[in-house]
Amino acid sequence: MNDLIEALPTDALQLVGDAWMYQVFAIIFASLVLAYVGKLILDRVERRALSSRSIWDDALVLAARRPLWVLIWTMGLLWAGQITAAQMDEDVAGVLDSMQQILLIVLLAWFLLRLMLQVEERLVDPNYRTKPLDETTVSAIGKLLRISVILTAGLVVLQALGYSVSGVLAFGGIGGIAVGFAAKDLLANFFGGLMIYLDRPFAVGEWVRSPDKDIEGTVEHIGWRLTRIRTFDKRPLYVPNSIFNNIVVQNPSRMTHRRIYEHIGIRYDDIQRMQPILEAVRAMVAEHADIAQDQTQMVYFDRCAPSSVDFFVYCFTVTTVWAEYHRIKEDVLLKILAIVDEQGAEIAFPTSTLHVPDPVRVDSARDGFGGSPAQRGELA
Repeated sequence: MNDLIEALPTDALQLVGDAWMYQVFAIIFASLVLAYVGKLILDRVERRALSSRSIWDDALVLAARRPLWVLIWTMGLLWAGQITAAQMDEDVAGVLDSMQQILLIVLLAWFLLRLMLQVEERLVDPNYRTKPLDETTVSAIGKLLRISVILTAGLVVLQALGYSVSGVLAFGGIGGIAVGFAAKDLLANFFGGLMIYLDRPFAVGEWVRSPDKDIEGTVEHIGWRLTRIRTFDKRPLYVPNSIFNNIVVQNPSRMTHRRIYEHIGIRYDDIQRMQPILEAVRAMVAEHADIAQDQTQMVYFDRCAPSSVDFFVYCFTVTTVWAEYHRIKEDVLLKILAIVDEQGAEIAFPTSTLHVPDPVRVDSARDGFGGSPAQRGELA
């Protein structure tokens, strides 16, 4: 074979020696063509995918666009680098081969992470689903899946680099015990967040409050360590998740109705008009379009107060919207006051009556004061 090569002309030997350069150029040119063709194909597929309401087709296309472009160029460059390194140093070619394997793992993990984000966005988007899934649940599952992909990709990369995965796992188990003692508060918040995702006492966008803590507002974000709540005066409130394991949480957003419970007092002089007022108020509540007729309704004479005789109104609105509830409550109270006025009664207000016994004459002379009666004065 060597004799055959030596028998070749000098120009032929030069051509054979420079063949690797042509190979490198061909690989780079092929990468350019593949990247362009791939872009055209993805653009066409994406237009067709976006026209459908399916979650998976456009999610796959959008998730694959950047990783595919990086895959074409990096694989082409690494292949060209291997050919170049083979002419110079075999060790460099081996390193490039390992980099190629690692890059494939990283790109696959990147594609899966992008796919999960795309699917997560579409599961809670009403444009893709007539009944979007709960945002809190979807976010929790997405985070767990992304953590699993990252950990798996990391272990596979270590295996590709020549490290023993079993040794890494054993070390991680021992180190996890130490980390658990050192970061118990962090772990408590993590498991607190996990319980929120599993038990779902509240979700993003709901109004929550706690009678045990000064916590009230709208939930904006549920993380693995903190939950961000926006108070009604627009201040952000960051609550560690472990707090929710030890306090009572109320969720007014999940009320079915809102309650109207008011006391109305009329004068003692109008006690004879109490019964007609009660009957008229009961009829008004029973006919009110914004009062829930399938819930408890009570209008009764309740108590004899110091300055009034009181009756109470107890009913529920059909809406749970805070502003709408107050509009209905205002309408009900105004109609009650109109009924009281129609019946010839008046709303009572705090009064005091002073009962004076028989007239008492104060004789100041008896107490040692002189002067005329006009100077001493008299009190009857």
